[in-house]
Amino acid sequence: MPINIAIIEDEPAIARNLEFTLKNLEPEINVLQKLDSVKGSIDWLQNHMGDCQLLFMDIRLTDGLSIEIFKSISPSVPVIFITAYDHYALEAFRVNGLDYILKPFQSEDVEKALKKYKTTLGNKTVENDKIHELLNYIQNNTSKSYREAYLVHYQNKLIPLPVDKIQWFFTEQEIVYAHTADGKKYTIESTLDKILAEISPKLFFRANRQFIVQRWAVRDIDFYFNGRLVVNVEPKPHEKIIVSKAKSPEFKKWLDE
Repeated sequence: MPINIAIIEDEPAIARNLEFTLKNLEPEINVLQKLDSVKGSIDWLQNHMGDCQLLFMDIRLTDGLSIEIFKSISPSVPVIFITAYDHYALEAFRVNGLDYILKPFQSEDVEKALKKYKTTLGNKTVENDKIHELLNYIQNNTSKSYREAYLVHYQNKLIPLPVDKIQWFFTEQEIVYAHTADGKKYTIESTLDKILAEISPKLFFRANRQFIVQRWAVRDIDFYFNGRLVVNVEPKPHEKIIVSKAKSPEFKKWLDE
């Protein structure tokens, strides 16, 4: 029997991977739509919630928390969260009608969530008051702690990469890389926008659309054309890290604190 689902995830690579994994596990699954924002999800679900039997939702999207969707729409189907935050996931697990998958997920994780949906969640809907409790919890706790590590692939293994070991983040063709002082490069399954929301603003700065730099990675700064700055970091990246004229005062203030 077909299962109509929607995926709410702002990282295209993860959304595609989830869709592939789901269809590989359950060929009859039909992905009605992949959405990447709170606003876009509200607009689509207002017209198509009745077509869905199950939602997969990342907790944090570029324009806010996905749970905020339920401020505008009363949920009428089970929800499975996709999250990189253990404490968020534990709270989500307590909410009636919800399950969760931790990033980076494996096929077995998705399979377990599907089995749970079929056996216990299929006839449940999300209780509005519980959703609001979860939303309040997340909003009250996100500012109190920052991510300390990312789980990354390295030589056919998964290893925890401490955030304070990362010198700078760089994005290219929808892929984010983390570079460490010893010259190693790791792929991070995320976006720069999401990473910036997870890491300490005292330690990291968004230099431009492609780079986030760590304070202690900055060796020196060169003056550039039209009031811009070139940030020299270690290890040296393959292209210049340029801070715009408009952003230069903010960057210098951050570095001087």
